[in-house]
Amino acid sequence: MAKEAAGPPVEIRRSRRRRRTVSAYREGEKIVVLMPDNLSRSEERSWVRTMIARIERRERKASLTDEDLLRRARLLNDSYLGGLADPVSVSWVANQRARWGSCTPGDRTIRLSERLQQMPGWVLDYVIVHELAHLLEPAHTTAFWAWVAHYPQAEKAKGYLLGWSEAARLPPPPSEEDLPVDAD
Repeated sequence: MAKEAAGPPVEIRRSRRRRRTVSAYREGEKIVVLMPDNLSRSEERSWVRTMIARIERRERKASLTDEDLLRRARLLNDSYLGGLADPVSVSWVANQRARWGSCTPGDRTIRLSERLQQMPGWVLDYVIVHELAHLLEPAHTTAFWAWVAHYPQAEKAKGYLLGWSEAARLPPPPSEEDLPVDAD
């Protein structure tokens, strides 16, 4: 059994039958990493770090319930939008493959793609602020982007999502460059 510095105990199980895939799961307090027998020690260390990060990220995000998301949205609303965009509900959805989030201003509901569960918290917060801004300005107008710009990490998060979308070959997220010609 190996132990990463300041991390959980790790058990590495190598298999001659396993050819290409590496997987991992939690077994009590330890993380078990299954990998092919032919990987070098350097590749092993790299895969162990990667798999620990995946499991910990999944566990951290999976712990956010819809109620947690609503609380988070209300805090972000108060912090960056002056409390003006008050959502009724915020929930995870599995059916958004080309969008990070969506909202219905009429009933004040926000839906977030489950893909965001693997993203850093500041990216999730950006998407929440983006959807909250739609409660104030439904279209991607200059006024809308002005609201979004109140979030201090907006540009960084937009770049992160743009890069992720490009790597996954998804349509890019909306940006200020997409403003209609007659926008205010």
